[in-house]
Amino acid sequence: MKLGYHLGYWQSGPPEGALEAILAAEELGFDSVWSAEAYGSDALTPLAWWGASTSRIKLGTNIVQMSARTPTAVGMSALTLDHLSGGRFVLGLGVSGPQVVEGWYGQPYPKPLARTRQYVDIVRKVVARKEPVTSDGPFYPLPLDGGMGLGKPLKPTVHPLREEIPIYLAAEGPKNVALAAEIGDGWLPLFFSPKSDAFYRAALDEGFARPGARRSAADFEVAASVPVIVHDDVETAAGFIKPSLALYIGGMGAKEVNFHHDVYARMGYGDVADKVQDLYLAGRKDEAVAAIPTSLVEDTALIGPAAKIRDELAKWEETVVTTLLLRGNADALRQLAPILS
Repeated sequence: MKLGYHLGYWQSGPPEGALEAILAAEELGFDSVWSAEAYGSDALTPLAWWGASTSRIKLGTNIVQMSARTPTAVGMSALTLDHLSGGRFVLGLGVSGPQVVEGWYGQPYPKPLARTRQYVDIVRKVVARKEPVTSDGPFYPLPLDGGMGLGKPLKPTVHPLREEIPIYLAAEGPKNVALAAEIGDGWLPLFFSPKSDAFYRAALDEGFARPGARRSAADFEVAASVPVIVHDDVETAAGFIKPSLALYIGGMGAKEVNFHHDVYARMGYGDVADKVQDLYLAGRKDEAVAAIPTSLVEDTALIGPAAKIRDELAKWEETVVTTLLLRGNADALRQLAPILS
């Protein structure tokens, strides 16, 4: 199992010590470093800025939100970053949720799977540069049907460094996971649990079995964001993670459409997820945090003394996960690397 470093989202500004942590990850032999975006800092600029100081480590987006850019614009960015990094770029894409897609980007959310399929197809056409890029739609018709009627099929002026750039899809529900296996080169799960491995294996296998699937289980990457906190006291370690979980389960999405809530409900925490959501949306955030049991944290994180983490790591190594994406400063990465290697 490989290790990756996840920069996460910015808060009020650039994360302190980010470059130092990225350089430490490369020095420690980490396979990849990943950036994120929601509705603040974007995913591409930090990756280019800090990635310029690296020479080996892969540079990935986890994730670029599809509604933020047209597929041809993302294809341009992928071509550019792949050249600048010497072929180290990995494009992670995701649909986000309707609150962000429609509230922030002003784009329609319905039919996310069909939209993703067409989006990825166009990006691949841009990167391959085999012919002028066209698409029949319905979501991203190229050339546009309408306007001045002067749209012309084009292909990028830049020749690709690689005719194929790996595309990973972020997904939480079984249909999206199956789609990732069918059309993607990898999957970016959030809140993965070894207890859910069989569920996700079945979804992935469904995608691998579809006609024209790009990959098989043997050459498909699964890079999971996994909180890892080394601490003598498990409850204290869990306490560092619970506020973030309360945010995602309770407030990252509308009450009726919250994919993070649904992940934990499928995991057997339906009553807990409902309670956390109700409390969070009522503004009782401290109570929402307190409602999260430590067992829930332990299902999707590695926390506690080093010996406990090493023992539990064996369960993760038996899952579909191929890369653990870690967070923390440079000192934390140096502490974690020998424990997880």
